[in-house]
Amino acid sequence: MSARPSLAPQSGSRRLRLGFIGLGWIGRRRLDAIAERSDVSVAVLSDADAPRLDAAAAIYPDARTQVDFDAVLECDVDGVVIATPNANHSAQAIACLSRGIPVFCQKPLAIDAAETARVLEAAAAAERLLAVDYSYRHVRGMPELRRRIGAGELGEISAIDLVFHNAYGPNKAWCFDRNRSGGGCLLDLGIHLVDLASWLQGSPGMEVASSRLFSRGRRAAPGDIEDLAFVEIRQDNGALVRVACSWNAQIGCDAQISAQIHAMRGGALWRNLNGSFVNFQVDLFRGNTREELGISLDDWGPGALSAWIERLHIDSSFDPDAWDVLTGARLIEQAYLA
Repeated sequence: MSARPSLAPQSGSRRLRLGFIGLGWIGRRRLDAIAERSDVSVAVLSDADAPRLDAAAAIYPDARTQVDFDAVLECDVDGVVIATPNANHSAQAIACLSRGIPVFCQKPLAIDAAETARVLEAAAAAERLLAVDYSYRHVRGMPELRRRIGAGELGEISAIDLVFHNAYGPNKAWCFDRNRSGGGCLLDLGIHLVDLASWLQGSPGMEVASSRLFSRGRRAAPGDIEDLAFVEIRQDNGALVRVACSWNAQIGCDAQISAQIHAMRGGALWRNLNGSFVNFQVDLFRGNTREELGISLDDWGPGALSAWIERLHIDSSFDPDAWDVLTGARLIEQAYLA
């Protein structure tokens, strides 16, 4: 099939026909949020679980429904949103891109660095837009913090402490099957933290120095699904990035999520509010003074998907910034091998 031409600027006048592949918890959240947009049409729904597919179809009766993923490739869509189990992401993304269909994919884009590179290469070869749902980039105040760091307002960064402890564990069986999940809490939660540290700084050189993974209270063996992970990353400038994440954490609240930046002329802190998974605050520090950059109260989740849609209205061609995804994939892989 020949590649589709880039979409001409539409200024919101044309409704994009989107397909949604995978309708579990995160897939439905993204679907329900985006379906409220006037510039989007829910054209296709697909899930291997028939009851789940039927439940979504009842809400979106104008959409075509497909249990079989391959059938989605034959549908007339302007892009697809993939939210299936991790091991399916790369093959499904490549299949769509090879048909000239832009892709928005849940993280991780693939379960290892080599597969991640293959998807990116497929997107570049097809000249089609590809984005990954690194949603924390879109917490209110986070883009401004990135701008301040890039402008040198904080000075050289010395260290970043990243935390994501979840008092609950995933409730899907596939999450504990390494062939389908690719890993445990480090891939599930830690990849968000690693991506954020790299993105905020404009993708500096980073290498894993050490890691310690645990499974059910013991040092994780190869092939185990880790539920507690500590990773130390060294940057080319000598800065230290420390990552701590876990499932089923004993923390006295639902979640602890934060990124604290230590720099020569200032500092910053992103943190969740009152143990929430969805409410956040971003602050900039200078000495004992604080500047609030933003507060998000469960309004940031669809941000990455919205950004993809807005670009898709103007240009469906490959965005070279997508290569940044490979940094996180390589660091997570190094942490599993360290």
